[in-house]
Amino acid sequence: MKKQLTVLIILFGMFQLSATDGYLSLGYGAYHKGLAGAGLGLHYTCLVNGNPASNVFLGKEFSVGIALFSPSRQYTIEGNPSGMPGTFGLTPGTVESDSKMFVIPHIAANFPINEKSAFGVSLFGNGGMNTNYPTQTFYDQSIETTGVNLVQMFVGLTYSYKLHENHSVGLTAVLAGQQFEAKGLSSFAPFSSDAANLTNNDASTSVGFGFKVGYHGKLSEQFAFAAVYQSKAKMGEFEEYAGLFAEQGGFDIPSYWTAGIVYSPSTSFRVALDVKSIQYSGVASIANPIDAMALPPAFLNPGGDPNNPMDYTPNPNHVPLGSDEGSGFGWEDMMVFKIGMEYDLNESTTLRGGFSQGEQPIPESEVMFNILAPGVISSHIALGMSKDIGTKGQAIHVSFNYALNNKVEGVNPFDFDPVQAQQGNFVPNQNIILEMNQFDLAVQYTF
Repeated sequence: MKKQLTVLIILFGMFQLSATDGYLSLGYGAYHKGLAGAGLGLHYTCLVNGNPASNVFLGKEFSVGIALFSPSRQYTIEGNPSGMPGTFGLTPGTVESDSKMFVIPHIAANFPINEKSAFGVSLFGNGGMNTNYPTQTFYDQSIETTGVNLVQMFVGLTYSYKLHENHSVGLTAVLAGQQFEAKGLSSFAPFSSDAANLTNNDASTSVGFGFKVGYHGKLSEQFAFAAVYQSKAKMGEFEEYAGLFAEQGGFDIPSYWTAGIVYSPSTSFRVALDVKSIQYSGVASIANPIDAMALPPAFLNPGGDPNNPMDYTPNPNHVPLGSDEGSGFGWEDMMVFKIGMEYDLNESTTLRGGFSQGEQPIPESEVMFNILAPGVISSHIALGMSKDIGTKGQAIHVSFNYALNNKVEGVNPFDFDPVQAQQGNFVPNQNIILEMNQFDLAVQYTF
């Protein structure tokens, strides 16, 4: 099973990024993205990783799609490194990540079983993260670049059942595969529980399972309601990075829930309001905060020689990278609010647009490690349209998403002002600014 999923991950290898809520995708397919990820209560938007309860209303349908995604991400270091023994200052300046264009495909199908039930299958990218800085950010002399690459893909098998003419429930079994690679981090080897499995290794693959349950109900001619819960996907460990991620390479995929209502004041105009909550705090490698005082295995004695091991005092509170409580990215849970609107211009053309606003998952205190994963986006603007092109349910859907430029600024917790340090005051010496914007152009064909 792991070998087959590895092949699929490679074939769909550009899945690693899409317009994001943190690092999970904003939406799936051009129809959904054209509403900025809103529209859970619109049953016909949900063939690709939507509400499993909605499939029973779709009939026999197939969907293929592709998106071009371009994230612009960079970090800026302000302030010169102190150069004091035991500190870890970074080189001042702004560095932009390479790898700025990604191609993201999906495929899905739905098959009615009878009048009350349906079965669906989908293959799609769940999200991911990528940085590729053309510099030795953390002074790894063994490689010229620094960054990470996380690819995640899902295979969803959905059963949907109609409880009533206007009410349905659904269940999706989720088979998840992911691949991770890191480079340029060997300077953190003294902080790691397993330095051989910290960085610059081959891509590591893991597989796991989860599930999704959903409800959809048309409450009246004007109102519909839907809700979904997706479990945490329990994944195998990234063995080649057991000395980097907490819990010996653990990297589960977080759970989330979504609820949405749709108001239809007329037969041609619909407004969708959704709220989504992502539980990043449930995954230690994502949520554990960085602890600058717990990472070093020992501290240099005052006036000691940095090159003399006898001049160090062991750190009684040492918690290495890769341990159960090891430092991670420090991400917090994320609440996202979405609004989408669509208008039927005529019998064959629908226009749509949307806006999404999310909480910031990265605290100011966690910018150091998040140089590798600067998922600081909070706001998305979306436009989309659909055009019927035949009499047998064939349609083309397109969408454009722009994620507004956003910044998070904090301090380097490993470097201190040398003058203040001599007086016993450990005042941070450098600022770190993470910055990102994104755009996403998607095309989807349903038939």
